[in-house]
Amino acid sequence: MHLLRADRLSRRASVAGMRELSDEDIERHLDKSAWRREGEEIVRDLDFRDFAAAIAFVNRVAEVAETADHHPDILVHGWNRVRLRVTSHSAGALTEQDFDLASTIDRLDE
Repeated sequence: MHLLRADRLSRRASVAGMRELSDEDIERHLDKSAWRREGEEIVRDLDFRDFAAAIAFVNRVAEVAETADHHPDILVHGWNRVRLRVTSHSAGALTEQDFDLASTIDRLDE
């Protein structure tokens, strides 16, 4: 069953124009990055001065995610913390699209 599922996911990734990244590609992308790998996701934690600033950032992330048609999982916790998780759900793996979105999000935090 796992082989069939992997084959379906691989075909979906190919159809969508996404190529699953190798571990080496992923490590290269993460080098000197605020993001870290957790399984088949990249994750970033951010702290803000207050709740309003955290929500304002989440709203900016939502805008770029809608434009890119690629949506991270977003968790607002505590009163000023945000955790972002990015993966290509349709590919079942990390793709270039994930790191493009992460780079765009990084520019929002500058």
